[in-house]
Amino acid sequence: MDINMKALLAMLLVFVGCCSNVVFLELIIKIDPGAGNLITFSQFLFIAVEGLIFTSKFFTVKPKIALKDYVKLVLLFFGANVCNNYAFNFNIPMPLHMIFRSGSLMANMIMGIILLKKRYNLRQYSSVAMITVGIILCTLVSSGDVKDNTHHSLKADSSYSVFFWWSVGIALLTVALLVTAYMGIYQEVIYKRYGKHPDEALFFTHMLPLPGFLIMASNIAQHWQIAVASEAVSYTLPVVNWSVGMPLMLFYLVCNMVTQYVCISSVYVLTTECASLTVTLVVTLRKFVSLLFSIMYFRNPFTLSHWLGTILVFMGTVLFANVINQLKDAYVARKQRQLESARKLKQR
Repeated sequence: MDINMKALLAMLLVFVGCCSNVVFLELIIKIDPGAGNLITFSQFLFIAVEGLIFTSKFFTVKPKIALKDYVKLVLLFFGANVCNNYAFNFNIPMPLHMIFRSGSLMANMIMGIILLKKRYNLRQYSSVAMITVGIILCTLVSSGDVKDNTHHSLKADSSYSVFFWWSVGIALLTVALLVTAYMGIYQEVIYKRYGKHPDEALFFTHMLPLPGFLIMASNIAQHWQIAVASEAVSYTLPVVNWSVGMPLMLFYLVCNMVTQYVCISSVYVLTTECASLTVTLVVTLRKFVSLLFSIMYFRNPFTLSHWLGTILVFMGTVLFANVINQLKDAYVARKQRQLESARKLKQR
């Protein structure tokens, strides 16, 4: 798997941006647990405004990719999120929900086989299976104390009715998983058709959904008031020695928006440089690192199951990247260069 420097930098920024983004998200949620819509809207608005100014230049730059393709991507994204969120209404507990979302690598591989007629070798199948099992194991152990978020109005006395609604929830999660995987594949197809335009794609996929947030306007306004009314903190600017006051939650929100921009823009660069499965691998590993960081941040116990899951993920990643063979090839190539140099010196 050849990785260029642009892809390598994007991978590094995915981990830095996304992992720090999770920290600020947790800090916000500790102040206001219901701020989800405000956070999402703020992120989308920040990225859309940045794209409007620097990428689209106030719509004066003609898009390279057809608008209908962007609309399709946005609809797929919203469809997947609606299915994921609505599944909670059908007897789906949080741990099961988290485990299903951990299966994105496997789903991406399946969709690649079906849609792109891709063929993977035994090493790739084994690595994806190991990573998936490792993440499921860690997620299951870490979410053991998460309460069941079932919509109790759908529960009935009969076990048949409970099983039926549970099956509906599982079906919704499966659809969401496959739609998300199809999104990744579709992005890969778009970039092959139109060329690499990550900044443009980032702008349109965040600008087009903005009208949808009007539905949540009252909720966003309510939590904005909570953010503004949160405890104020003062910062002294260096050199000028000015003291600046800012509500703590608002400060965390700004940091969350900036780190989300770094995170998602790096993911979009990665989609132009690597295959969909590789992108999914990087994003999945990032989620795993965030999970481990969250365990350490909240000082939760790191059990034997966590160690086993971590080892499976690490070994699966090494296997997927074919690190051993790459190191071997690099060593052989280096030896050959040394022999070639020695031969040339003798000839002189």
